[in-house]
Amino acid sequence: MEILHEVQSEQGYLSTHALRTIADALNISRAEVHGVVSFYHDYKREKQAAQTIKICRAEACQALGANDLIAESEKAFGVKLDKGGTDVGLEAAYCLGNCALSPAVMIDNNLYGRVDISKLKQLSAKHKDMLKTNGLKT
Repeated sequence: MEILHEVQSEQGYLSTHALRTIADALNISRAEVHGVVSFYHDYKREKQAAQTIKICRAEACQALGANDLIAESEKAFGVKLDKGGTDVGLEAAYCLGNCALSPAVMIDNNLYGRVDISKLKQLSAKHKDMLKTNGLKT
């Protein structure tokens, strides 16, 4: 799994070529590698958006406005939840472990709480600026 994480971190997703190479290097079947990749939803088989925003849909977050935040986010970013996008991708998460600060979101692996659409737009812009400043993908 660590190898899969590392490859995905470098390439942004796990290509068919990468899965073949990993299987060969570990002397296991491609089916075994594919089984792991298809079981865990954080592994991606296609190129992802430049920025990933996960919005928690667990009970505590729903009770404090996550569904409204999702609807507003889809409008603001012009992309549907779990349908991808090139600039921003919105994904559902089912508990980010930040229930006391609902609704919670994760942007590029950074966790935030008490997020409304205004705060989400600000955080998204901040992350994009950080990527540009550091010369990373945008």
